[in-house]
Amino acid sequence: MSYVTTADGTQIFYKDWGAGRPVVLSHGWPLNSDSWEAQQLFLADHGYRAIAHDRRGHGKSTQSWHGNEMDTYADDLAALLDHLDLRDVTLVGFSTGGGEITRYIGRHGTARVAQAVLVSAVPPLMVRRDDNPGGVPIEVFDGIRAGSAQDRSQLYQDLADGPFFGNNRPGANISQGIRDAFWLQSMAAGHRNAYESIAAFSATDFHDDLATFDVPTLVIHGDDDQVVPFEVGGKASAALVKGAELIVYPGAPHGITDTHKERLGTDLLTFLSSFGATA
Repeated sequence: MSYVTTADGTQIFYKDWGAGRPVVLSHGWPLNSDSWEAQQLFLADHGYRAIAHDRRGHGKSTQSWHGNEMDTYADDLAALLDHLDLRDVTLVGFSTGGGEITRYIGRHGTARVAQAVLVSAVPPLMVRRDDNPGGVPIEVFDGIRAGSAQDRSQLYQDLADGPFFGNNRPGANISQGIRDAFWLQSMAAGHRNAYESIAAFSATDFHDDLATFDVPTLVIHGDDDQVVPFEVGGKASAALVKGAELIVYPGAPHGITDTHKERLGTDLLTFLSSFGATA
């Protein structure tokens, strides 16, 4: 298996598939790189080098006691890009991973980056504050924290069976296999790591990071996302990134990497193919 060791000794696991211009995929909470397997295989089959890593505390990476916040997540991503010496990278972040790549650009710039894609992503800011009145009430995240502390296995099952894939909507037909995979990946995360990451994805303010974006950016978001509401996430981020392209999936839930994987693959491929025209 392939690992990169960060400055504090944490080992970050990654999968490196295919050959061509690199695409780096950053996963959502509390999942791991396996959640990208459909897109990673699709992109590798279409001439790209598709790389997906497990965030610290998730999947096969070290369950570090410290560093379960966005600055360190971004620095870990930088360690991966530096280790592989990647150039002209397209960064793709889903949900919490969207925060990770956004903070990466904010802290490390775009010297290695050609394009960015935010999918159902948490930026610019999820939690409701006086200066973010449309955000999600803190009580929602406190409830997730309470569920994680009391019975996180059941919490993950409830998320998979309900809002994450929109399985609580009339006519939804999300397979048991997809829901089981969500639970399995989630349970592979460290208890403390997953708990502390709730604050990282909900309370980190990415407005200043988004203002530094200077590469072509695609924002994809479902307008029935019950985890990161469209108005709080994709719509707000697209308005903050100069020249960003926004694609809205009508009626789509949060977990579109599974529920809309065919369309997502096609949209990613179209955006990736525009690199030559925009470089």
